[in-house]
Amino acid sequence: MIKLRDLQYLDAIAEYCHFGKAAEACFVSQPTLSGQLMKLEEQLGLTLIERHRRNVMLTPAGEQLVKQGKLVLKAAEEFEAKAKALLDPLSGDMHVGLIPTLAPYLLPHIMSGVTERLPNVDFFLHEDQTKVLLKELDAGRLDMLILPWLSTMEGFERYDLFSEPLVLAMPPGHSLGAKEVVELSDLDGQPVLTLEDGHCLRDQAMDYCFSAGAEEDSRFRATSLETLRFMVANGLGITLLPQLAVSESSNMLLYRPFSEPQPSRNIALVIRPNYPRMECVREIVASVRQSIKGVLAPS
Repeated sequence: MIKLRDLQYLDAIAEYCHFGKAAEACFVSQPTLSGQLMKLEEQLGLTLIERHRRNVMLTPAGEQLVKQGKLVLKAAEEFEAKAKALLDPLSGDMHVGLIPTLAPYLLPHIMSGVTERLPNVDFFLHEDQTKVLLKELDAGRLDMLILPWLSTMEGFERYDLFSEPLVLAMPPGHSLGAKEVVELSDLDGQPVLTLEDGHCLRDQAMDYCFSAGAEEDSRFRATSLETLRFMVANGLGITLLPQLAVSESSNMLLYRPFSEPQPSRNIALVIRPNYPRMECVREIVASVRQSIKGVLAPS
């Protein structure tokens, strides 16, 4: 009988291609992991791993069985989660993923309401870029994501939370600062500072900018919104920022809303299909929607 533990060891080898790192990820010693995988190979009558002095890799048979093993591991995790949910649907650990351009600006508004509504749930927050979070969600290592919805996420289920407008940020004295409300067409011919590749906000903002005839300022790409804000404050250019990230206390920047239809990003709670803890999902969705009311009121 093949054990789930053996599939976990094989999955770790596929991810790390290194016995030591795989053993560390599985919280066992390297000899234990290596020996258990050798027993699995003997049991199956197949060579699953190519062993080299400095690293390891899967054989073609190993690669095929890892794919099947992932399905088994995910089913086992969902079985366990369903059992816990039946015991007490509003308790247990909850791993939530958020992107860096949303997490520090949204969490202060929502976490007190969420934890008050779900006092028996222990929340673990994970911050990373969208493609990493989606991979972790699909693998079952995250329970849900809160992030801007993209068309590439069609394989997941979504619950819309709110629409967040994007505003124009510029240094004091910029020609567009004389307007109380700006038009997208005002960006025509303007160089716009952006985030580096990998941030979904970069793609969303630049779609709006390019459609308006703006140009990307390719001299520098920021690693975070705070770096982007600093660059604009020092007169290096203009940019689009999410409204939650607007710092009202700063006198180094001017912010202007766009006229309707405003550029925006749609923030959603995203889960895997057939996710078993739907009672928690419904409570979190309701809490976030309630907490965000009034926060994004027009300025």
